[in-house]
Amino acid sequence: QVQLVESGGGLVQAGGSLRLSCAISGRTDNVYLMGWFRQAPGKEREFVAAVTSYGESTFYGDNVKGRVTISGGSAKSTADLQMNGLQLEDTATYYCAASTLTLGPPYYASRYNTWGQGTQVTVSR
Repeated sequence: QVQLVESGGGLVQAGGSLRLSCAISGRTDNVYLMGWFRQAPGKEREFVAAVTSYGESTFYGDNVKGRVTISGGSAKSTADLQMNGLQLEDTATYYCAASTLTLGPPYYASRYNTWGQGTQVTVSR
């Protein structure tokens, strides 16, 4: 009932910036949280950031705090991720996720029940 489409990934040099966007459609009135996760080859999926429905609250992973800003929310039909000061270790596939669940911390993938296809971010030297 909810669809997510990510865009904005690509190749960027270390120290550069990139903005990812996640468009949400379908029945969004019961989507309480939108988030971004990332997964590098051979590693577990890692929480990046999340935003509540109207953008009133945001959450960030420790590895990106201070370098990343999430904005939007399901009420605005988008969740945008502005990433600055990108590092080699930020290279990963970035996934947008949406949650209709009302319980559970925003940091865990199990909180989310809809996922996008992912967009690749590659940071080069």
